[in-house]
Amino acid sequence: MRKRIPHTRYDLKIRKSDKVVEIGSGHNPSHRANVIVEKFINDNYHRSGDIKIYPHQVFVNADGEHLPFKDKEFDYIICNQVLEHAEDPVQFIKEHCRVAKRGYIETPSLLGEFLFPKKSHKWAILSIDGKLILFEKSQMPHYMHDYGMLFLNYLPYQSLTYKILQLSEPQLAVNRYEWEDDIDFIVNPTDEYYRSFFIQPWTKEMVEKIFPRSNTLKEFRKLMKGIWYLIKYEMRKLAPRKKLLTLEEYRQLKKIENL
Repeated sequence: MRKRIPHTRYDLKIRKSDKVVEIGSGHNPSHRANVIVEKFINDNYHRSGDIKIYPHQVFVNADGEHLPFKDKEFDYIICNQVLEHAEDPVQFIKEHCRVAKRGYIETPSLLGEFLFPKKSHKWAILSIDGKLILFEKSQMPHYMHDYGMLFLNYLPYQSLTYKILQLSEPQLAVNRYEWEDDIDFIVNPTDEYYRSFFIQPWTKEMVEKIFPRSNTLKEFRKLMKGIWYLIKYEMRKLAPRKKLLTLEEYRQLKKIENL
């Protein structure tokens, strides 16, 4: 079940002793992961750049729907911007729950999918009632405009107010779902209540379901938390980190001929 909504993918409840695996780490792996898993080694269709690996990590070439690990082998599993690509999301999520006790899933929200759509994304996803609701994009009204240059590549780096907005409303363009024991989800819902969020214009009631009404005090607290987390995040970037390696550099370091 969902335990909390983190501010960002770096705001996770991972203990120092936890053994951590990341699925689909791509060009930007979490430094905290001990093991990283990638399905596509030579194809960047599903990611934004070539695979990168930290020297301390173990690289595994495997499919996220069929993980080569024992039951509950890991304390924590990280999955950033991968679930929306899954061919079989039911099997994908079941594997997460099988190999780990807790974890974090991040995907574009429905709004995010409309603002910066990707052809490689098979699913549009919303977090409703503590559940991840996955709806196949091919069943949705057509959309083509891509504002990713503004909302992904410009404002997050140039606008302080936009950064604070992202931290104050962490579910605005991204679903952030930290879970424990299991993941509550529905794929291609038949219930009209859930379907309506994907195929109909949002009413005021629907908007308030995703973004509940608040008051001035609560909004001020959210703002202060957002600013405080932004300060912590900026300080975190100053901490020394080992250089990310390319896949070829990793092979040479570990003396691996083939993966």
